[in-house]
Amino acid sequence: MKTQSAPQTDHSAGRFGVHSAASPLDPGEKPEETAAVPPVRSLRLSDWLYRSRKASVLWLIVRVWLGYQWLNAGYQKIWGSERSAFWFGNGAGVKGFATAGVAGSASGKGGASYGWWAGFLHNFVIPNASWIGKFVSLAELLIGVALLLGLLTGFAALAGLSLNVIYMFSGSAGVNPMYAILGLLLVLAWRNAGWIGLDRFVFRGASRPDRYTSFPRLKAHPPTAVSTS
Repeated sequence: MKTQSAPQTDHSAGRFGVHSAASPLDPGEKPEETAAVPPVRSLRLSDWLYRSRKASVLWLIVRVWLGYQWLNAGYQKIWGSERSAFWFGNGAGVKGFATAGVAGSASGKGGASYGWWAGFLHNFVIPNASWIGKFVSLAELLIGVALLLGLLTGFAALAGLSLNVIYMFSGSAGVNPMYAILGLLLVLAWRNAGWIGLDRFVFRGASRPDRYTSFPRLKAHPPTAVSTS
């Protein structure tokens, strides 16, 4: 004798007897989205500054100003008023600069702030002041040209930043902190700092502005049909 089994309760029904037309246990079905997530605006200030094509106008102003300063500094050391102390004169300017850094470090009145750097100035820079003077002069000139043309802007700014750090390590402040800050900003903005320049053609795809990073977004699905029976 067969006994009739009790009807099974549909646990998928809601509080008011509303349930989905398709059972969640059916094979091949995917979990439903309970709510649509509003889109996230991914354009931030940093994105605009360092990746936007419009911000390249701002970096053009910074680049041209800083490039002129470096160009003029190199020009003065090769053809201008400082040529006898750097390009000529066996690097007397470099030797005097390094000697002052070592002396200030020894007396505790300025100069090189670290003993190991004072040792570097004494043991390496002073004996090689002649070719270092020519190297620094040419480096400053090329950094200025590259920044003015927008050619390899990030590398040029990094080279200038490195020289600023070397000068400050040796005890010279002056304009170096300002140049270092601007150089660091240009390094961060390498994608669009040279867009109005030759970098636009050198880095066609790699540094193309307006390619913002975006947050992942959940895809909003249309509401599922419901049955009231």
